[in-house]
Amino acid sequence: MPKLELGPIGLLPPSAAAMGIFQPEKGSGMELVEGEHVPTEQAIDTAAREILSRRNPTLFPGPMIVWGWTEETMHKAELAMELRNEVPGMNVITMPDYRPIYPKIDPEQVINPCHPNLTIQHNKIETCILIGVHCHFANITLKMIRANTNCYTMAFCQYDGHEDAFVSLRDIDGEKIQKVTAAIRKLKKEGFECWGESKEGKEELEEIAARKEANKNPAKEDATLFMGELEQGLDEHAE
Repeated sequence: MPKLELGPIGLLPPSAAAMGIFQPEKGSGMELVEGEHVPTEQAIDTAAREILSRRNPTLFPGPMIVWGWTEETMHKAELAMELRNEVPGMNVITMPDYRPIYPKIDPEQVINPCHPNLTIQHNKIETCILIGVHCHFANITLKMIRANTNCYTMAFCQYDGHEDAFVSLRDIDGEKIQKVTAAIRKLKKEGFECWGESKEGKEELEEIAARKEANKNPAKEDATLFMGELEQGLDEHAE
């Protein structure tokens, strides 16, 4: 099968399926990594290495775990956050629903399948994990990210997986999430170089934290003030 290339690919890139990339069969013990079928343990190790080594790793939880529909989804959410806590500097940005957000999205708070590249580019995210996103919206999101960014995407899917993700783990359950977390812990224990603990990573994370803190309490001179000037005919008190 052809190998999936890191973006940005450009406008309207071919889907991975159109390129001849397909998912391994259920129960085969194989997963999809960059368009190739590999054993599950190898895919988990690749996921752990990529999420630790790339810039601004981010977890994108979707509606299926954000809203805690069942005890199982709440358990998955807890395990996903446990994974996130093991990755130095890993951010969490939710995809709470799929409705288009106009006229402006807050890219530091949410990601939307209609324009995911805005969140990726604003936060300079070079690797991410999608989990709990309904498959048809995950497909759209992954294609747009590959078209417009250099983000190394991973999809943790409870069904068949996603060809357009660079790492696709299918039939994701609590046990498989815990295996990814264990692989991350193992690499850290072995001294694997993590972006979030590098000099460059620490400096960028400090800058991000400082910017977010400043945005919480903007100075008065930075605020946009309404000057109270109305078009003629709109002020009922005008003479």
